[in-house]
Amino acid sequence: DTHTRVRWYSLDTHTRVRIFTHSLRTVSVIASQSLYTHRHHPNLLVMEVLLIRQGTSREPITIKLDSRFTPQSDDIVFHSEPDYKGASYIQGQTTTAEVSGGVCPSVHIIWTPITPSLTLLPDQAQSRWGFVVVVAGSQDSVQAHYDTALELMANGNLRPSHLRAWEELWAGSTLELTGPDDLSRALIGCMFYLLSAFPSLHEAPGHFGGVSPGGLSNGGSGQDYWGHVFWDQDTWMYPSIGLFYPQLARAVLEYRVRTVDGAKDNAEKQGYKGLKFPWESAVSGREVCPEDIYGQQEIHINGDVTLAFQHYLYLTQDMSMFTEGRGSEVIWGVADYWVSRVTWSAEEQNYHILGVMPPDEYYYNVNNSVYTNTVANLEFAVELAALLKYPAPREWQQVADKIKIPFDQKQKYHPEYDGYKKGQFVKQADTVMLGYPLGLPMTPEVRRNDLEFYEAVTDPGGPAMTWGMFAVGWLELGEVEKAGHLLQKCFKNIQGPFQVWSESSDGSGAVNFLTGMGGFLQAVLFGYTGFRSVISTTTHHLLCIRGVSYLGNKMDWLVRGQEVYIILREGAKHTGNTKPCALQVVLKNSGTKIPLIPGKLYSIPFYFTTNSQMLKLSIQILSGYYSKVIIKYCLDIIVKL
Repeated sequence: DTHTRVRWYSLDTHTRVRIFTHSLRTVSVIASQSLYTHRHHPNLLVMEVLLIRQGTSREPITIKLDSRFTPQSDDIVFHSEPDYKGASYIQGQTTTAEVSGGVCPSVHIIWTPITPSLTLLPDQAQSRWGFVVVVAGSQDSVQAHYDTALELMANGNLRPSHLRAWEELWAGSTLELTGPDDLSRALIGCMFYLLSAFPSLHEAPGHFGGVSPGGLSNGGSGQDYWGHVFWDQDTWMYPSIGLFYPQLARAVLEYRVRTVDGAKDNAEKQGYKGLKFPWESAVSGREVCPEDIYGQQEIHINGDVTLAFQHYLYLTQDMSMFTEGRGSEVIWGVADYWVSRVTWSAEEQNYHILGVMPPDEYYYNVNNSVYTNTVANLEFAVELAALLKYPAPREWQQVADKIKIPFDQKQKYHPEYDGYKKGQFVKQADTVMLGYPLGLPMTPEVRRNDLEFYEAVTDPGGPAMTWGMFAVGWLELGEVEKAGHLLQKCFKNIQGPFQVWSESSDGSGAVNFLTGMGGFLQAVLFGYTGFRSVISTTTHHLLCIRGVSYLGNKMDWLVRGQEVYIILREGAKHTGNTKPCALQVVLKNSGTKIPLIPGKLYSIPFYFTTNSQMLKLSIQILSGYYSKVIIKYCLDIIVKL
């Protein structure tokens, strides 16, 4: 049918099942081609074709398909194998091992043959056809997954099982705002794409290979960072996922544990003890960055990795991750690295870390990067050792107590590194991350100075995650309008109509940039919604956050008008060997304590502050989890009148 054609593309984010559809409508038929990776069976790539009859004609309708499909790769040499149950089958090996002398992984692919045409019969109003591509690392595995696909198709359960898996995942989290459509779409899109990059809730441990800034590697050599894993995973993407899905958060930590041998090798090659996680990581944990300077100097990655472990413990109290899960090996190995990496300054009477590149990659071979020295947090290693009754070397506490944190006493701000001159251009969020996520204690004056000094000199074309960190900082100080202005800059990196993020505001860099999405979500979750500091919304907007995970519990929050509603879910599943802890709400203004009873809805009104233009509610969600380790969710909600 060549008349009256209308073509459109859609990505289903209403039901949030990640199905991309290309549709063509004529006077006689709507033909739709849908593509998705199966959520429950991630080895299955699915294409479906749906024909829907239009009008009253009962003639057969035939469409032609392009059946030319031959997988090609510059990195894998494929060989044909005998067909498997009527499906095409090829296998090959990568041409190059990750590290010299290493194994070249095998890749096996089976796919259902594409027919030249499809016909909607006269008695059919509509019909759907399914085709699958199955990818795995061995013959046994690829054939088993293909058998699963055949069974699902035979039972009519291929798409329904995919939908159910997404429904189960979304039941664990909801982040919705009635208000600006662009903000609502951005929030849904960010969670959608981030969750798509994480494993299935039912996937066996050991299969997850980490999350790269642009997701799966694609394009030519070097494009989207080859699919390598950076600090982006641990610092930018992990926190928002961990707040809702402790199981997926643990998968990130388990990935790092599996790379411990490579991290040990990296440290030894640099002449240090312990573990040195790679700036760019793949499967082995050995450094795979093509430029040596980053692997040698951007050592803050070690602290970024351990900070994720620390947050996980505080959110879940799951000690099994640190015992049989071997997380303690990571924490103590990194602590040994820092002890061997620091240099004692007799002049300043403190420890220095020399010759590094900070997160601001415009500078290298600098001394005492304030971010690097702060994130080299040996206090957590000492704390964990006490919990596990492990004899911590005294050097851990000595370095923790005496490491230099650059600070300008006269101007009351943190220089980015020794010798940094105020006004020097910077690439991205660096020093402003001392307050969040690193939690370095400082006065409001210093926090304000850091934000003002660095906002003025931060590259406006820098990476997308930067402005979210500035927004969090200003929200801490109650500067709602400044925060909103900076968060608005993020929208320059969002490309319509499918909410795809680019690394830079001009559309260049990695696409789809998950790191930017992670920074944006953190600004909302840990800045705007206040699971650490402040929320700003207008009184006629409704903000809903469902599925917050904390110490084995699941909580739902609703901010509406001048009230906050909280409900502790009944029968929430917990992670590892932990059991839910009893929680209570503490109103910071009055000191009133309200025990949270599962299944009971609590309504808490706002309180006026001295600022007549604001309503403010300050609460803490507390648990007596260990005498020393008490994690607090602080919610300071500021509502503009």
